[in-house]
Amino acid sequence: MRTPTERPPCRRSRVGGQSTVEFIVLALVLIPLLLTVPLIGKYMDLAQTTTSASRYVAFEGMVHHGSSLHPWKSDAALAVEVRRRFFSNNDAPIKHDDVAGDFNAHRNPLWFDHRGDALLPSFASNVGASSQRESLEQPFGAAYASGMGLSRTNLHTGVARVTVADVEGLAPFDTLGLAMQRSTTVLVDPWSASGPNAVRSAVRNDGWNPLGHFPYRPLEALVTPIEPFVAVLEGASPPDIGRVDPDFVPADRIR
Repeated sequence: MRTPTERPPCRRSRVGGQSTVEFIVLALVLIPLLLTVPLIGKYMDLAQTTTSASRYVAFEGMVHHGSSLHPWKSDAALAVEVRRRFFSNNDAPIKHDDVAGDFNAHRNPLWFDHRGDALLPSFASNVGASSQRESLEQPFGAAYASGMGLSRTNLHTGVARVTVADVEGLAPFDTLGLAMQRSTTVLVDPWSASGPNAVRSAVRNDGWNPLGHFPYRPLEALVTPIEPFVAVLEGASPPDIGRVDPDFVPADRIR
C-alpha cells in the first residue's frame, strides 16, 4: 500500500516519452526550415548578381557600338567575362581572356547547398550572356534620322541567364529547375550634337530630301517674292527662312 506522498512509478517515463515525441515532431518541421532559409538567401544573391551582369553586358554596348573604334564583342566573349567577373570568386582579378574554371577555388563560397555541392556546377552550362542591337522606331524620328545621318540602331540590350542546379533530397528544390534571366537596355546614341555647327550642318544639307531634312529651300522660294510686302504691311522683317541657330533666343523670351 502506497503512502499519499508517493507518485505512480510510470509517470516520469511517460513525461520523458512525451518530450521525445515533441522534439522529433519539431525537428521534422524545423530542420527543413533551417535548410530552406539559407538556400532562399543564396537564390536571391544569385538573382541580384544576374541583374548586375546584365547591366555590364548592356553598358559594354556604349563603348562597342556601331560608331565606336572598339571592335564589337561577341556573345561568347561576353559570357566568358560575365562568368569570371560576376559568378566566380569575389577576389577574382580582372584580366584579359581569364576563364572561370569548374573547381572550388574559382567558385563563390556562398553558392553551395547544405551538402556542399555547387549550385553552379558548370560555368559554361549554367551561366550565359548575349547582346543585341535594336532600332528605336518612331514615325517621325525614323524618317528624318536617315537623311540627317543619325544612327537608328541605338538601343543596346544585354541579357544574362543563369540555371541553378537542383538540390537533391530537399523538396521542392530537388525538382525546381530554377532559371533566372535579367535584361538591361541602354540608349547608346541619343542623337546629341557636338555643337551648333553640327545641328546647322544636319538641317541645312544641300542635298535636300523631303523625308530627311527641313524643307527650308522650297519655303525660301515661296517667301522671297513677298518679302517687300511683309516689310511694308507689318513694319518688320519677314521670316528668316533657312536660318538655323540653336543658341538663338527670341527677344520676347529674354527679360
